[in-house]
Amino acid sequence: MFKKILTATAMSSLLFVSSAFAADYKFDIEGQHAFINFKVSHLGMSWMYGSFKDFDGSFSYDAAKPEASKVNVVIKTNSVDTNHADRDKHIRGGDFLNVSKHPEARFASTSVKSTGETTMDITGDLTLNGVTKSVVINAEKISEGKDPWGGYRAGFSGTTSIMMKDFNMKMDLGPASQEVTLILSVEGIRK
Repeated sequence: MFKKILTATAMSSLLFVSSAFAADYKFDIEGQHAFINFKVSHLGMSWMYGSFKDFDGSFSYDAAKPEASKVNVVIKTNSVDTNHADRDKHIRGGDFLNVSKHPEARFASTSVKSTGETTMDITGDLTLNGVTKSVVINAEKISEGKDPWGGYRAGFSGTTSIMMKDFNMKMDLGPASQEVTLILSVEGIRK
């Protein structure tokens, strides 16, 4: 009897320890439950919205220890889409993204700080147009749990703002048009 109790205790301890580690997730690109959108003021008169259609990424997350989380994203800059072909061509050119020289943008987290029960600040290096700068994404965990297909998912949203001049973008449409807000929505499938 004592041996059974000892074995059961050891097994439950092992399960507890293994569940205390961060789980790895891959962005649900196949089902397209991940989005990288942006908005920028057009001359201070309206908002211009766009998105990147081709990207991939992964993250590690443990609800008990969010500061151990990590995020990595790769964006194909040529996939920028603002619903206007001529503008997209201009954005891909030398005034903005320089996609011929810099076909990818990258984000790699360097730290995660919990700011509330479901919120966190994700600090990381954003490489865009050949320039790497530290940015902070204000993120929120939406939910996590089993999906109807036998998998396990976790979903997050986040925002951050960058200044175009910080990433060597030369076009100047006035002070109201210098800041770009990135709006992120990511659903990951546990590996």
